[in-house]
Amino acid sequence: MSQTKVTDAVRTVTAVDGTKIDAVDGAKITTGTIPEARISELTASKLTGALPAISGASLTNLPSEITKSSSDPTVSTNPAGGVGTVFLNTTSGEMYSCTDATAGANVWTNVGDGTGPVPITYMSATGGTITTDGSYKVHTFTSSGTFTPTVGDAGLHDSVEYLVIAGGGGGCDARAGAGGAGGYRNSYASEASGGGGSSESSFTVTNSALTVTVGAGGAKGQGSAGTGGANSVFDSIISIGGGFTPYAQHSTGGIGGSGAGGASETGAGGAGTANQGYAGGTSNSSGAGGSAGGGGAGGVGQGSTSGFGGAGGIGLTSSITGSAVARGGGGGGSGPSNGAGTSGGATGDSGVNATVNTGGGGAGGWNGNESAGGSGVVIIRYQFQA
Repeated sequence: MSQTKVTDAVRTVTAVDGTKIDAVDGAKITTGTIPEARISELTASKLTGALPAISGASLTNLPSEITKSSSDPTVSTNPAGGVGTVFLNTTSGEMYSCTDATAGANVWTNVGDGTGPVPITYMSATGGTITTDGSYKVHTFTSSGTFTPTVGDAGLHDSVEYLVIAGGGGGCDARAGAGGAGGYRNSYASEASGGGGSSESSFTVTNSALTVTVGAGGAKGQGSAGTGGANSVFDSIISIGGGFTPYAQHSTGGIGGSGAGGASETGAGGAGTANQGYAGGTSNSSGAGGSAGGGGAGGVGQGSTSGFGGAGGIGLTSSITGSAVARGGGGGGSGPSNGAGTSGGATGDSGVNATVNTGGGGAGGWNGNESAGGSGVVIIRYQFQA
């Protein structure tokens, strides 16, 4: 009987009974085993035909299965896999890992910080005067500055709400109309913007500083026209300053966020800006007639009648800071009987300026007691915790 010698170079030989024998370094592959040196040769192209079923009983280093239950594990939940066993509560969605597998006294640690869900990172920011309203931070700018946000969770918490009010227009003497309120733009909750506009969309920020400009109130004019209020700005959000009052009877009030009231006797009211404020009132008087009230964020200034100055247009109330505050009212017209200012607007011929940081309009003067408009304000709100 002839024999074939198995050498290092020989990979397959045929035995006398016709069976094939693989060899590596002269070693025959015995039944049920594959030499480790040949495992690298088990490519897909060589694994052809039907393969026999393989038991996984002897496989090692496999990850343990997740145990699922509608309730949390207890100290008496003894894991077969010991430390590292994972347990999933299918009701709450919380997951636990066994960190001490002492029978009857097991320790199951909540995945994450060990006390609940993985924490969410919310937005933070600097700038202005910062107050807290529940789970929200409120930044109030009463003068110009910078709002610098740091967004949370890769952009999941990166939006803010705002209220941007411009400075109110200044009034003047010579029976002039009252100044208009500063433009009023709002995105907080369901509260409206000025001029009958609806609440605007929230504003998306990034990790970049944003410029905030708070508009000054318009100056009063004595022997000259009042001046318009200055614009307030939060990045791309611009509110227009309130309309000024011309120095002449029968004159039309200046246009602005809200328009100024018409001068005594026949002056027409100045126009407001869409979605920011209303027009000033129109004078309908003669002889010793009064002047009209300035427009407000919430309504048109009242016209004057003989002997009576018109009241300023109403403002709007916002709770963006957590407390309800009325702002953006028009100044009152002047006359033998003076018109009232509203929501920060000045009362006619009172000599008292409009309230600061409300955007209220200044008042017209009958006896030289005109007044300046109120400065604006910028308020920004965002969620900082759950």
